[in-house]
Amino acid sequence: MFKGSTNLRTIPGRRLWLVGALLLGLGGCAGGGVSPEVRNLPERVELNAVPFFRGEAYQSGTMALATMLSQQSVSVTPGLLEKPLKLPGAEDGLERNMQVLAREYGMVVYPLDPELSALLAQVAAGYPVLVRFNEGRVWSTPRYGVLVGYNRTKQTVLLRAGMSPRLPMKFSAFASAWKGAGSWAVLIQAPTQLPAQIDRQRWLKAANDLAQAGQEQAAAQATKALAGH
Repeated sequence: MFKGSTNLRTIPGRRLWLVGALLLGLGGCAGGGVSPEVRNLPERVELNAVPFFRGEAYQSGTMALATMLSQQSVSVTPGLLEKPLKLPGAEDGLERNMQVLAREYGMVVYPLDPELSALLAQVAAGYPVLVRFNEGRVWSTPRYGVLVGYNRTKQTVLLRAGMSPRLPMKFSAFASAWKGAGSWAVLIQAPTQLPAQIDRQRWLKAANDLAQAGQEQAAAQATKALAGH
């Protein structure tokens, strides 16, 4: 209440202003945390055809990489990836080893910008995204998963991770967990499969990395695909 006997009922103009401010505030909350880039994407996407391998948290790297390779029609299971990834024992080098192994299968490893909108744009284009995120609030442990969907209205993402083929996380929670693990995210693409919103120099570097791995033919295909884009 205001000082004295004055109240809202006797000041309709101020009451109208307060109501308008409240509505604007609620509208801001409803759209809070969603960038213009995300607002321009389809409202809801889920890549149902992406494979899923169930396993414990410590197996997350092999599970996630097997998912990405299987999506590219590579016949593989998480167990088959343990030895080439030098697991157990080489967990500290897992990020690098996963990329090296993907290239050995002839795939382009394309890094994404450290922005949620960059990840969701790829999912909207039909491409799952390999991500690393922290699991746990007190003793955070890096885990790997595959981003396969989102709901812009609910501000949630969907992950293939751990024991869940559809692990939901709020935008804010995922962004925090992802950032806490270094904001690392990549596509694993066939050489002729160009990402959405492609960065040409980044793709050419990824193609060169593929050539350096001994996959010259695949690298040439990637370069040719970009030239025809």
